Amino acid sequence: MRKEVLSVILGGGRGTRLFPLTKERCKPAVPLFGKYRLIDIPVSNCLNSDFNRMYILTQFLSESLNKHINRTYKMDAFSKGFIDVMAAEQSMEDTNWFQGTADAVRRCLKHFNDPAIKYIFILSGDQLYKMDLMKMYQFHLDKGADLTVACNYARPGDVKELGIMGIDDMHRITRFVEKPKDMGLVDGMALKYKGEERYLGSMGIYLFRKEALIELLSEQNKVDFGKEIIPDAIRKKKTCAYLFDGYWRDIGTIKNFYEENLSLTSQMPPIDMFDERWQIYTRARHLPPAKIQDSRIDSSIVAEGAIVLSSAIKNSIIGLRQRVGEGTAVENSIAMGCDYYETVDEMREDASRDIPSLGIGKDCEIKGAIIDKNVRIGDGVKITNAEGVEDRDGENYYIREGIIIINKGAVIPSGTVI
Repeated sequence: MRKEVLSVILGGGRGTRLFPLTKERCKPAVPLFGKYRLIDIPVSNCLNSDFNRMYILTQFLSESLNKHINRTYKMDAFSKGFIDVMAAEQSMEDTNWFQGTADAVRRCLKHFNDPAIKYIFILSGDQLYKMDLMKMYQFHLDKGADLTVACNYARPGDVKELGIMGIDDMHRITRFVEKPKDMGLVDGMALKYKGEERYLGSMGIYLFRKEALIELLSEQNKVDFGKEIIPDAIRKKKTCAYLFDGYWRDIGTIKNFYEENLSLTSQMPPIDMFDERWQIYTRARHLPPAKIQDSRIDSSIVAEGAIVLSSAIKNSIIGLRQRVGEGTAVENSIAMGCDYYETVDEMREDASRDIPSLGIGKDCEIKGAIIDKNVRIGDGVKITNAEGVEDRDGENYYIREGIIIINKGAVIPSGTVI
């Protein structure tokens, strides 16, 4: 059955809500949880569900994503599985970029012409969840649906950020309101879930019968799934809702990205990253174990290859190869790590030029921050946003919703206060 299904992962947007983490990379390539990337989540869900034929659609800053995919996912030559990045391309008929999610899929349909493919999953590249897509596929077959939309139980406070569904007793979608700004637009659509009022919010995960998708995409002026294709499908096709009651979060904004990353450091995280029956796959780097010397680490995650020297780490994530110097305190922060180590000679050369070595220096204080990859932070630096600034663009850093983001590859001189 898996040969009948193609998974298409959407990662082509500019990722403006995740800026500046998307300043030098596309959204699916943003590092996650100390060692993964965002793209590893939908890819792992597909692989664990036994669907191993995937295209990842992208058009902005896709070089690091290409490297990650090529270095990570090597399919068995006899399985006929593949994971390929499909970038926007010009043709004699169309020289534009992708104009929206539906337009991206429409322009790539010519590459989905394998007659064995009967069904197409459309997945988002910026969500955190664990979901058995095989169950959704079986539901789709049982209902004889043209389109199945995965839905999560949303609280009333989250309704304005989601596409809200109304269904009948057979799970057929009867109403759809995209990001309603007025709660009056969703009157009568609330459900009871575990004794509380909930609404069915679209997860941005769709399963189409291939012929139905081709027909729905035939109108060239419709470029977005949520705003145009899904409402059209409800009117014209048999469209059903698959109800998923597990953990699901959109991590497409800086605040959501920050909060959902740090939620994984709690004693009972909302998503189990240690479940060997449902692994999150990523690149195998063959790094040494983390080295921790005379430090206190509380409710934190330290990735392999990190070096933590006489430091205090609390409620934080320390990424691959990240170096933390003596006397430094890191709290409620994400340090994404480094792509390489510096040798002793290179560190001496840095010192001779008065440049901080790769990593976080001595006697620093870091709170409420995201430190992107390959950052050089000198000694005695304070990154705490003590003034409580909500939004600011500074040299080598940004503040968004009170969270400090240090740019990838930034150099922060010793004694700096942010």
